[in-house]
Formats: sequence, structure tokens, C-alpha cells
Amino acid sequence: MKKCKFAAFAVVAAVAMASAVVVSARAADVIGEWDNAKAPLPPEVKQVTVDAKTTALLLLDLLQQNCGRRPRCLAEIPAIKKLLDTARAAGATVVYSGFGKFPPSDIIKDVAPIANEPMIHSDANKFENTDLDKVLKDKGIKTVIVVGTGANGAVLTTASVAVEKDYNVIVPVDGISGNDIYSEQFTAWNLVNATPTFVKLVKLTRSDMITFK
Repeated sequence: MKKCKFAAFAVVAAVAMASAVVVSARAADVIGEWDNAKAPLPPEVKQVTVDAKTTALLLLDLLQQNCGRRPRCLAEIPAIKKLLDTARAAGATVVYSGFGKFPPSDIIKDVAPIANEPMIHSDANKFENTDLDKVLKDKGIKTVIVVGTGANGAVLTTASVAVEKDYNVIVPVDGISGNDIYSEQFTAWNLVNATPTFVKLVKLTRSDMITFK
């Protein structure tokens, strides 16, 4: 009888100890545990080859009113300009966006639109209340290259919706600026880790690693 009681006590004690460990591991919410977070290894950037006829370059919110005041955004304009020039030369579709009702003339000069390049207006999700999806589908677009600012706003949201709409999504990490490096880091990591669909459809790259054919 004593052995049975001791065994039962041991089981209860073990369960209690295990519960205590679990409680200890989650003693705080994510804010309370903030300082314990460790950044994961950086995702891989890959060489990418795209078909210019079925690819669109989306330039999101590169306006004087926001990009013009963000050092990290202005620092990326040369890389975006080279990508834009290459996309145009290859005959790829180019689409601009702006928040609010700012006109095309408010786009940063070096990457400003030229004749017949459309500009849509929306908040973070550039597919919402715009004809962006129709513009892309009418041109037979299957792949979108997303650059712009902010990384964790327009870029992340629009790229995510593009995945939901079954577009292949390419994100050059040297063309997605935020107010700080953390917002860019979060965006890059999340875009290739969110779900199996994201893993399948999203590729991280750099602007000089994209080839148009």
C-alpha cells in the first residue's frame, strides 16, 4: 500500500513539476518576453530570372512626402532606378502607387513614371479599391516584383495579397525600405516564412540578381 501511495505521489509531483516548467516558460506575454527574442538566421536571397512579358514591377509609395523624408528609402533609390531601367528596357510592365491622392509628379524624380505607366492610389493594400488586379490580369501578368516603402506597410501588405491572388512575388531586399532596419528585417523574414504558400510563391533577391528574358 505504501509503495502505491508513494508511486501516486511521485506521479502527482512529476505532473506538478512539468506544469511549473510550462508556466515558467510562459510566465509573461510577448511584451514581457521581448528581450528574450533572438533573431532567426537571415533568409536566403536567390538569383531570379523572369519573363518580361508576364512580369510587372510595382513601385510603391516612392513619394517626396514619405520616401523623401526617410534616409533608408533615399539610400535605396539608385538600386531601384537601375532595376526600373532594366525592366523598362526589357519591356516589362511598370505600375506605380501612391497613398492619398498625390499625383505622379510627387514621385521621387529619379524613379518617376513616364508616359503610359499607370499610378494607382490606395493605403497599404494596393489591390484594395483599385483596378491593380485588372491591370495586371489584362496584361497577362503572372509575376510581380515589389519595391517601395514602407517595408512593413505597403510592401508587406501588397505582396501578401498578391500571394493570395496566386501571383509569383519577387522582393528585392535592397528595394524595400522602412523607418528602421527592424521593420525591413521583419518583412523579409515574414514573406518567406508565413505559410507554405508564401514559401512556394515568394522569392527574396537583390535588384542586381534579377534577370529579364
